[in-house]
Amino acid sequence: MEIQSSRVILTGAAGGIGRAIAFALVEQGARLVLVDINVQALQTLCSELRSAGGEAHPICADLTEISGCDTVVAGAISAMGGIDMLINNAGLMSFRAFEDEPPRHLQDLFSVNLIAPIMLTREVLPHMQEQDSGRIVNIGSIFGSIAFAYFAAYSASKFGLRGFSEALRRELADTGVRVTYVAPRAVKTKLNSEEVLKMGEATKMKMDDPDAVAGQIVDAIKGDRQDVYLGWPESLFVRVNGLLPRLVDKAVAAQNRIARRFAKGEK
Repeated sequence: MEIQSSRVILTGAAGGIGRAIAFALVEQGARLVLVDINVQALQTLCSELRSAGGEAHPICADLTEISGCDTVVAGAISAMGGIDMLINNAGLMSFRAFEDEPPRHLQDLFSVNLIAPIMLTREVLPHMQEQDSGRIVNIGSIFGSIAFAYFAAYSASKFGLRGFSEALRRELADTGVRVTYVAPRAVKTKLNSEEVLKMGEATKMKMDDPDAVAGQIVDAIKGDRQDVYLGWPESLFVRVNGLLPRLVDKAVAAQNRIARRFAKGEK
């Protein structure tokens, strides 16, 4: 897809990956509507992008509420006159034993990670179909293909996003609208709690730099890629898990025992 002058909605824009994607898109000449719940961080990011010569419009929205999705799309059309690309990047993380998950946090996590991308897509799709062009980019996770213990809710939300992306791609096959699903492995951002970082260190978990991940996401868009899994050997394990999930059960058993200590706060 040609990014130059494309009109893009980017959610979760003020976070680690979001910021990096925003700068990468501005370098390619995209026009941006940036969405985040953190209004101060959002305003600062927009100012930085404009100083770099980019076009950036902030929309502060709470994506745990369906009304927030309506506000985003209406605001984007008002600001840019249309929408060529929606990048569903906003997300919440949860690392704990499932029995310890607060019900409200579960609701918010699924709202942001799955329901909001679905609702935003539903809102932008008629505009893209009318112009017979556009792209939906869903930022998933390796956890959306390999379900990790103590990330049950997060994994489930990303599994859902992957399934939605695949189904929608097939539904839109005879139109000019395309769907890209990108699944990074762990990324060095503030989304990770202190417990996740300690667990990652104990299990020697590999984590990527947000700028590197953003570059690969932009490359996937420019290359009209459909499914992209980032990181080695994680991308290989995705294939193995799809064919032999019980083999993966055994491979991650020792890691799960280590993770439990941090998820449960055990010594």
